[in-house]
Amino acid sequence: MDYGTIEREIHIDASPEVVFDVVSSPEHLREWWPDEAEFPVVPGGEGRIGFGDLSKGGTWMRFTVVDAAPPRLFSFRWTHQEGETAAPGNSNLVVFELEPSGTGTLLRMTESGFRERGWDEAKIAAEHAAHATGWDYYLPRLPAYAAKVGARA
Repeated sequence: MDYGTIEREIHIDASPEVVFDVVSSPEHLREWWPDEAEFPVVPGGEGRIGFGDLSKGGTWMRFTVVDAAPPRLFSFRWTHQEGETAAPGNSNLVVFELEPSGTGTLLRMTESGFRERGWDEAKIAAEHAAHATGWDYYLPRLPAYAAKVGARA
């Protein structure tokens, strides 16, 4: 296995505008992915996302918006160390591409950067597996939440 990129594709019964908000806005991210999120939704915007009970040893991850082009594209870098500027070689890149599909949206998610980190093969494989498992858990939560948001819009 290559372990270079994780790719997922999912259909969501909500407009690209709604899906863009759901994958880019901290208030919406908290409902389907991290437990906490704080960052500005602008290219270069820096912040963090948190997993687990942050008062009891949960984990904060650095988060930097790369591109925000509503309603078709949102990308960010994450997993870089505190004090480092996110860049190829020290972080992973996640890209959400949104395409109208019937009455909904086709979302394509890719995460790359595992091989560029300078890790040995075992570390690359372990990180890739952990992230793939995470996306397999979190992405299926997205359609129901986005449909609920779309119904309120």
